[in-house]
Amino acid sequence: MLCRLYFSAILALGSSLCLADAVAATKPIEVKVVVVSMFEIGADTGDVAGEFQLWRERQKLDQRFAFAHSHDLYLNPKTGVLGMVTGMGSINSATAVMALSLDPRFDLSHAYWLVAGIAGVDPEDASIGSAAWAEYLVDGDLAHEIDAREMPSDWPTGYFARNTRKPYDPARPAPTGEMLQLNGALTEWAFQLTRNVKLDDSEALRKERSQFVGYPNALLPPFVLKGDNLSGMTFWHGKLLNDWANRWVDYWTEGKGHFVTSAMEDTGSFQSLTYLHPTGKVDKNRMMVLRTASNYTTQPPGMTAAEHLLRENEGYAGLNASVEAAYRVGSVVVDEIVGHWPRYRNKVPGVAP
Repeated sequence: MLCRLYFSAILALGSSLCLADAVAATKPIEVKVVVVSMFEIGADTGDVAGEFQLWRERQKLDQRFAFAHSHDLYLNPKTGVLGMVTGMGSINSATAVMALSLDPRFDLSHAYWLVAGIAGVDPEDASIGSAAWAEYLVDGDLAHEIDAREMPSDWPTGYFARNTRKPYDPARPAPTGEMLQLNGALTEWAFQLTRNVKLDDSEALRKERSQFVGYPNALLPPFVLKGDNLSGMTFWHGKLLNDWANRWVDYWTEGKGHFVTSAMEDTGSFQSLTYLHPTGKVDKNRMMVLRTASNYTTQPPGMTAAEHLLRENEGYAGLNASVEAAYRVGSVVVDEIVGHWPRYRNKVPGVAP
C-alpha cells in the first residue's frame, strides 16, 4: 500500500513538473494596447452597447481568454489589442488590472493602457457627448468626514483631508493615494491626435443641454477636450457637491488640475499599475484615461438635485453618444499605436516624464 501511494505521488509530481515546464515554455502573448472598460449592458455583442461592446465588435476582439474576475478577456491576435471589463468601482478596477498585469499568458511590458469609459461632466466645462483626456486622477473617498449637521459653523464642508485640521487646510500633506498623475506628455499627445475628431450630435442631446442656460460650454455640441477626473465609489450629484469636486481637485493638485469628469474606477486602475511598475511587468507611463460625458454632474436651473438625479437614473440622456465617443476618439489612438508599433514599442510618444 505504501509503495502504491509513493508511486502515485511520484507520478503526480512528474505531471505537475511537466505542466509547469509547458507553461514556462509557452511564450507570452505580446499585448500592444489594453482597452479598459468598466461595464457592459446585457450581452457583449448585438444589443444595447455598454462601454465594451463597440470595442469587441469593431476591433474584432474575438479570441476569448478565461479570466478569474468579473468578465473574460478578449484579444485580436493580429493587432495585439486586448479588451477587458473590470466591473464598476475602484475595488473592481484595481483588482482586475492587478490580476491582468500578473497573468503569465500575456507580455504587458510594452503595452499601452487606454481607459475608455463614460462619466458625469461638469456643465461649466463641457456638454454631454463630449470626450475628456485626463492627466490628474483625484480620489474622492480617502478623507475624514463629519456630518454637515455637526461640523463647525465656519466650515464649508464636513469633508476634509486626512491628517489635516480643517477643510482645505493649507498644511496639505503629501498625497498617499488621494491624487495620482498620469504621463502628461502622453495625455497631451493623445489630445492633440484627437482634438478635431467629430463627435455625434442629436436632437436628444440638444434638448438636454438646452436646459443649462448660463453654462456656455454645456450648450455646445460635443467636443474633445482635456480635463481631470475625480474618482469615487459614491455616485454623487448636485450643485453643492459639484462645487466641492472642483475645489477638492484643485486642492490636491495644487491648482494644476481642473475637475471636468466624475467616475468611479480610474484611481484604482492606475494605482495597480503604479505598484507593479518597478517590476517591469507594466509601464505606468503608458496609461491614458479618456472619459466621455453621459450625464451632467449637477442639475439645470429650475430643478432640484434630487429631481435631476432620479430622472437621470431612468436613463442617461447621453449614454449612446458617450459610448460612441469613447470608441471614436479612443480608437484613433489605438489605431495609431498599433499601426506604427515599431515606433511606439520602445518609445512613448511625447517627452518622457
